[in-house]
Amino acid sequence: MTEQTVTVTVPFTIRKRGGRKLVVTPGGVEAVLAPRARVDSALLKALARGFRWQKMLREGDYQTLEEIADVKNINPSYVSRLLRMTLLAPEIVEAILAGNHPAGLTRAKVMQPFPMEWSRHRINFH
Repeated sequence: MTEQTVTVTVPFTIRKRGGRKLVVTPGGVEAVLAPRARVDSALLKALARGFRWQKMLREGDYQTLEEIADVKNINPSYVSRLLRMTLLAPEIVEAILAGNHPAGLTRAKVMQPFPMEWSRHRINFH
């Protein structure tokens, strides 16, 4: 049996429109290219630590955030800022985990004080 190579040519162009990439076929049909997830490992790690420490406090492994700071040999304010991340709106937490959070949402930004109302998180982090 002989091997054959088949070449298929599909003419299309890619255009940017409103920050999104569109594939335009010769017939003028447009299709949006789905953006790739961009997991921010620093943000994800900080979020995971915050939830882990919250669980440890809840289950009585530690009594205070100062105790966590002493054991981990870190500053209590850092522990406090990571624990505050557990107060983020569930949709923001899910977006961080999925890697499709707003580009402006960084670990540094989340570690700053933010409004407690979940509805205001969308505005604050976009």
